[in-house]
Amino acid sequence: MSLAKNSRLPTGILVLLTAQIFCAVFFLSDVIDDFRAYGSSALYDWHMQIETASAVFLWMAILFEIRLLFALLRRNAHLEHNLSVAQAAMHDVIQVHFESWNLTPSEQDVATFMVKGLSISEIAELRGSAEGTVKAHLHAIYRKSGTHNRGEVLSLLIDSLMEDTPDPQPTTQTTT
Repeated sequence: MSLAKNSRLPTGILVLLTAQIFCAVFFLSDVIDDFRAYGSSALYDWHMQIETASAVFLWMAILFEIRLLFALLRRNAHLEHNLSVAQAAMHDVIQVHFESWNLTPSEQDVATFMVKGLSISEIAELRGSAEGTVKAHLHAIYRKSGTHNRGEVLSLLIDSLMEDTPDPQPTTQTTT
């Protein structure tokens, strides 16, 4: 399982982390070599103390970054899971409405595109039909749902998404 592929981890983060690890290894090996060369007298050299502290803090920062990175990846996976659950629930609610309104498959197709915010010309192009056909389907959707326009259809769907128990029955509105 590739960390970068499955979690969409940007390559830049891996490159920077790799560079930090390389630098930390270099600094730590340099500190060790200096301690071997100078013996216990290196403990009293301020330059060696700063270099040692820098190497240690760099390693601590790397470990903190890795820990934080994995926490963020876990959170991202959790949020993506929740999003997919919400999308499925939204799809189910919309489908319940479409079925309760007795929409034909073509009307359901047009209604789905309408909910996604596509224009009449875009829907016609995607469906390979005339704009007049799409308009006829939209009028049928409005009639069957008890609404008058896109905004009312979307409002009806959004209201039912916000309720605990959605009522897919069309609203009874009078036309003047």
